[in-house]
Amino acid sequence: MIRVVFNQKGGVGKSSISTNLAAITASKGKRTLVVDLDPQCNTSHYLLGEQVNETVGDIKDFFEQTLSFQVRPKDITDFIHPTAYENLDLLPSNPELGDLHAKLEAKHKIYKLRDALLNMEQYDAIYIDTPPAFNFYTLSALCTADSCLIPFDCDEFSRQALYSLMYNIQETQEDHNDRLKIEGIVVNQFQARANASRSIVETLKDDDLPVLESKISSSVKMKESHNECMPLIYFAPKHKLTQEFLALYDELNG
Repeated sequence: MIRVVFNQKGGVGKSSISTNLAAITASKGKRTLVVDLDPQCNTSHYLLGEQVNETVGDIKDFFEQTLSFQVRPKDITDFIHPTAYENLDLLPSNPELGDLHAKLEAKHKIYKLRDALLNMEQYDAIYIDTPPAFNFYTLSALCTADSCLIPFDCDEFSRQALYSLMYNIQETQEDHNDRLKIEGIVVNQFQARANASRSIVETLKDDDLPVLESKISSSVKMKESHNECMPLIYFAPKHKLTQEFLALYDELNG
């Protein structure tokens, strides 16, 4: 199963959701890969900490070699690195990834990631984190994935942007990847006691959008987890936030 976590809006929890779901998957004994396509490298820092600066080989190097003839091109596995956590590997991002965007788009390399990842039978699950834009990298991810998770923070601007996002995913399904399905909308930063949060979620449901029942609360524990470069299942396994992620995992895999 290849899942892409995607929203065109920034700050909605893509990195937190993809990394923590991947860590839970790995903790259950499933061989898991995280692919970081975001030049901000938040997921890469989350899983590798300062070691990410010493890593040789990343997603930029993988894409870069597709732009010229290679006698012996490296396999995508050459750019994958183990993390400190059992069963959890990472294909890290690079801040210079944006510099390649126009070249990759001009040479129509949109299916290179798909062709590489679909042949990776050694992994039970792959999670792809994406940049906050509908661009070459997010389209590459959507062309590759079996399903798409959409993080959503509870505000009106996010709700309005959601409909454009859903259209882009539908267009990708029709033009590039008929396997792709929208697995659900993950409500993040949810405040159960706030009327505005509850009202916006109900509006999404009234519009027949696929809102998942499991919701992720706002908590300082997430920031602490990021600061320690340790996913919640290892950092605070009994915390309420971790239990919410476990519930989300169970809902997706039930």
